[in-house]
Parts: sequence; structure tokens; C-alpha cells
Amino acid sequence: MTLTGEVPRDASPAVERAAYRTVQEALTNVRKHAPGSTVVVEFQRPGPALEVTVTNTKARQPALVLPSARHGLIGLRERAEHLGGTLSGGPTPDGGYRLHLQIPPRGTRPLPTADVPRHGPQ
Repeated sequence: MTLTGEVPRDASPAVERAAYRTVQEALTNVRKHAPGSTVVVEFQRPGPALEVTVTNTKARQPALVLPSARHGLIGLRERAEHLGGTLSGGPTPDGGYRLHLQIPPRGTRPLPTADVPRHGPQ
């Protein structure tokens, strides 16, 4: 896995959780649906919004048969929209998958969710 960038220091705790959960769900999905693939996680801030992109190549091993309620991406999309952002995803031309979160670094309102460790000194 390759990781580039980081969540900006001015991101709200709710936005940090949204970024964390997006990466967590994307990596879970890669493990289930594309074992053996290469994964790139990118945090960028090309403008006012934070962008988190998780891209994987096609699977190199058979997909795992694991239970799934298929609600992970739906929940991520709802979280992003609640904070004034968007979540999109889909297949890549090489047979992989890309998930993209775009969200204002302060969000539009806080979400009542469990705490996730913050980056940097507290």
C-alpha cells in the first residue's frame, strides 16, 4: 500500500472521522473483493476541500467469501453528504476500483459518532 498526504490540521473531528472511515471501508472492500491488489491512498487539498482517494488494482487472487450487508458505501455517502461533501466510486479502466471523498475540511455540522484518534499532538 502507498500512502500520500495527510488530513489537514484544520479539519474538524467529524471530517477526520469521515476520512478515517472512508479509508477503513475502502481497505476492507479491497481485502474482500480484490485480494492481492495494490492500493494507493491519497489525501489532497487542491482547493478548499479535502479529497481522499483510495484506488486499487484488479485482484490477483480469488475474492474472499465473507459476509456483507452491503451498507458500507451507503453509510459513507450519507456521512459525506451530511458534512457537505460527496462520495463517488467505480471501476477503473484496468479492472480495479477507485473511491473518492471530497469534503469541506470543517464540514457543515458535526456528526455524533465514536471518537477516532486524531493526528499530531493533542
